Amino acid sequence: MPNAINWFEIPVTDMNRAKKFYETVFDIAMTDLDLGNGLLMALFQNEADAVSGALCLHPAFYFPGNQGPLIYLNANPSIQEKLDRVIASGGKILKTMTMITEEYGSMSVIEDTEGNRIAMHSNE
Repeated sequence: MPNAINWFEIPVTDMNRAKKFYETVFDIAMTDLDLGNGLLMALFQNEADAVSGALCLHPAFYFPGNQGPLIYLNANPSIQEKLDRVIASGGKILKTMTMITEEYGSMSVIEDTEGNRIAMHSNE
């Protein structure tokens, strides 16, 4: 198995607010996708055969919160660079950058604008 995660979905209640948060913190552009029946997605950028995912909005199916699965988003080359943008983007820092080990790099945990607990990982 090349990746333990092959897709992730982050539930949101306000797509514009959530999309702005992730685009600002990770300095990326996300792609909007309307799948009909009220299901909206904003896709994270990815390369071929890479793990990717989306912000997902559907009031009857996706429910944000910080008790669900904890996913780790790639914060290379610097978690601190991303953390510097979290507060200004409307999020919270739940765990500051912490070294896991020299071999495994560092991690941090944030709360996004939708109340989701999201981890970040980098090799630093």
